[in-house]
Amino acid sequence: MPYNVREISPYKREMKTGKMKVPVVFHVQEGLMPAEETMHQMESVASNTSVFHHIAAMADVHSKPGRKNATGTTVTSEHHILPQVNDSDPACGMRLVRSNLTDENTTPEEIEKLFRALVPRVPTKAYLGTYLPFRVIVDIARAGIRPLIEHLGIKTKYEAENSLDRGNFFEREMSRKDIRNIIPSLFLFFAQFRSGILGAAGNHFLDLMKVSDIEDPVLAEKLGVKKGQYLFMVHCGSGILGQYTMYMYTAKKREHKSTAILMNIGRFFWRTPYRKIVSEIARKIRESDFGRKEPLITYDGDGEDGRLYMAARNACSNFAHANRAVITHNVARTVEEVLGRDPGFELLYDMPHILVSQEEHYGKKLWVHRNGTSRAYGPSRMSDHPVFGETGEPAFIPTSMSTEAYLCVGQDGNESSFYSCNHGAGKSANKTDDVVPENKAELDAKLKTKGVTLYNGRSSRVIEQDSSHYKRADDVIASVKENGIVKPVARMQPVSVIMY
Repeated sequence: MPYNVREISPYKREMKTGKMKVPVVFHVQEGLMPAEETMHQMESVASNTSVFHHIAAMADVHSKPGRKNATGTTVTSEHHILPQVNDSDPACGMRLVRSNLTDENTTPEEIEKLFRALVPRVPTKAYLGTYLPFRVIVDIARAGIRPLIEHLGIKTKYEAENSLDRGNFFEREMSRKDIRNIIPSLFLFFAQFRSGILGAAGNHFLDLMKVSDIEDPVLAEKLGVKKGQYLFMVHCGSGILGQYTMYMYTAKKREHKSTAILMNIGRFFWRTPYRKIVSEIARKIRESDFGRKEPLITYDGDGEDGRLYMAARNACSNFAHANRAVITHNVARTVEEVLGRDPGFELLYDMPHILVSQEEHYGKKLWVHRNGTSRAYGPSRMSDHPVFGETGEPAFIPTSMSTEAYLCVGQDGNESSFYSCNHGAGKSANKTDDVVPENKAELDAKLKTKGVTLYNGRSSRVIEQDSSHYKRADDVIASVKENGIVKPVARMQPVSVIMY
């Protein structure tokens, strides 16, 4: 490997080449170091003068096609917002929902009946989801989760309380006009028909998880989880609203001709007082050849372009949270219809892993870009929350569709990762199982041996979500434990999975 990598500890190493302005700190053991393509990508990002102190890379660090930065990284800047280092899906993330369903009061036959009913209720690749009026879409974008709770009559407890930023990414009150000034009305119109959809991108999913083991009984009790309990985990993003809006503000090649056409139509009829700033951003994007050229595009964190970008991003992030809340609501209603009882849903936590936020680290106020990493504050940074101030911020680490997932909590003193945790196991450079399915039938057969059933699974690439393509759970958990990033609370075993 042509990169200068030195070992800091058995579970931490640092890379620094002559081109790099800051080092990359890998919070991993030797066996989890990424492939050379990822190293090259990270060297390129770390060569930008705007990057602060170091880049934190987690156990799931890996490259994705068409992206400027590797997934599983946290990049910070003192003065600039760096839109290209984050994936273009604001607040794509996961939530974990407690239920009163257990392995004692729910049979395997009932679970199968439930998930067959859920397949059309929780669509993956679909044009139409749960319809929400235009007014509600705008109110969600400006005010967060509460307008959705009122409109749908959502019964899931703690939807706002147990979400990052209490369910609203804006710190100030936004008006409906404010939202229409930062996002074209055509994009908001599309969003009316697109909530409650998992999406067909990557490994977005709805999982039924059974708590298989408790690692820390005291913390588990505080978080309301116990052995044998069924939890629902949802992984999805901001859908068409986030996609179209971020294409407008981020240098990225348009993946579909129809997207470019609809974007241009939306912008042509858009009457915004920020047209001059939008035009300047569009100029930067064109001059970068839609992100192909170096260096990274930057927005001034205190300037007009930075404020406009963050406002649009926050509005789309509110929609991403609402999307997961709609899915949860639809699951609860389906449980009531199919099983004839209220599942008693309570949101344990909703956490994005595509996030840009301003935080204090190393004694400075920084712009923190988490790309496939979850914020994992320790108890001292969560002191304003009645539960998480005692436990630390919840973080979830699923590993693959058939291997254990972990409920963890953030630890104090985790400055090296900017209080970030990996959001999964990450793709492995080498196959990690002896059995590697080559088609859907072989995948289903392998899942059956592990007691897992995949529903939907229509994508030809769903076999790439098999455990053989992912890093081993034990290795990943060892990396976060040994680096003091998070503390495992409970292990969860997937039972039923909906994925495209």
